[in-house]
Amino acid sequence: MAKTGYGKRSAGDEDSHAEADFAHLSPRERDVAVFVDNLEDGHAMGYKAIAAVHPRYGQQATRMALKGLCDAGHLCRIREHITVEDNSMRWVTRTYWSRTRRSKEWWADFARARKGRIVTDEYRPGLARTDDQGVPEEPAEEAAEATEESGSTAYRTLADLGEADRRMPLSESDCRSLEILAAEWLSRGATPNDITRALTDGLPSAVTNPGGLARKRLESKMPPKKARIRQKPAPRRARVDRVIMCCMSCDADERTTTIDGGMCPDCRAEYEADLAAEAAGELDAGYVPETFLADPYPVYEVVDVARRAAEARAAGGLRTKSGRAL
Repeated sequence: MAKTGYGKRSAGDEDSHAEADFAHLSPRERDVAVFVDNLEDGHAMGYKAIAAVHPRYGQQATRMALKGLCDAGHLCRIREHITVEDNSMRWVTRTYWSRTRRSKEWWADFARARKGRIVTDEYRPGLARTDDQGVPEEPAEEAAEATEESGSTAYRTLADLGEADRRMPLSESDCRSLEILAAEWLSRGATPNDITRALTDGLPSAVTNPGGLARKRLESKMPPKKARIRQKPAPRRARVDRVIMCCMSCDADERTTTIDGGMCPDCRAEYEADLAAEAAGELDAGYVPETFLADPYPVYEVVDVARRAAEARAAGGLRTKSGRAL
């Protein structure tokens, strides 16, 4: 797959699949077209990346086939300048694919229509660090208000403890000193009833120091902290504010050269020269050469080692180990 925001992108509004989809192409271009058509959006579209996974063709053949698909109106490379609402910017190059054959004029209109498009969802995640920002902490005033509210609830829970159980009446001083512990319980998800039960369950028949017992239980039975789930922020609004056509082969764009049928003049001349050389038999850009295939199993000759040794001894005028001449 290509980096986020790059790679294959379907142009959309295509005809349904049919056997005649690529009948106008050469056999090699037809094979590569079917292969590309089945790649998922976002797949790298460089000829090296496709050749690395194509079962039949190598880099030279794939490169020529991609040029042919561009010339036939199935591929178009467009560079889009994206601006995010935080004023960060990024160039994104996409290779648009159309199963349906398109004209040069159609692709030109398609590129112009990209300008002004809101592409927040299309380029998320990873666009201009829109997903890198953490969730902001609560404003100081809101945090103080939350603490005050939970602290007030904590104080009232402690003050009402004597009504829940007469053995645990807490003085105002006890409630103030224990308020922080009770507030911590509430911040960890406990309810006032949880605190009341923790301080009154299983009490002895007589409690001589309600404040001390309450502190011990609040500290020893403190519930565990709950993990804070920090939600990712919504992606910032991203917009295409400039669109330029690129060469399918060398990636030059129309700021520096003319793009005609998806290729610059130099790459088109090279493509046409390669086609002429291939037609004349001077260029083989077809299948993967046999040198890239697995070696066949070697064939070994069965040799009578003892007889070969005896023949060598006889040739030197020596007797065999049995004492007889060979």
